[in-house]
Amino acid sequence: MSKVQIIRTPGGEELVVLPRAEYEALLLRTGELLEEEEEAADVAVFDQRMAELEENPKAVLPREVSAALLRGATLVRALRDWRGVRQQELAAKAGLGQGYLSDIERGRSQGSPEARESIALALDVPKEWLR
Repeated sequence: MSKVQIIRTPGGEELVVLPRAEYEALLLRTGELLEEEEEAADVAVFDQRMAELEENPKAVLPREVSAALLRGATLVRALRDWRGVRQQELAAKAGLGQGYLSDIERGRSQGSPEARESIALALDVPKEWLR
């Protein structure tokens, strides 16, 4: 690494000047570190899911539901979409208010155990999926 230059602004902020090649190398290295951290996080999630699966084999979700979860959907929303049911229909079938179901789907509420069980029954999925 070549010698860097430090400049102090009138406001007291320190700025570092370094050769462009070193700056670009630093950016590349930072990107690699971010990718490694992301990979480690993915591995941790995978390990956690595998442990949950060993504890409860009924926890296997359909591929489409898993894909929706990876895209950021909540479990209830992913299951509802997978079943092809509109939110209003599911709320009526589960005996819940549509606003309450919407809050559950958006992650604003976990929903009571009874509500989650009603949703599971209405969607015809194992209640363990919504524990």
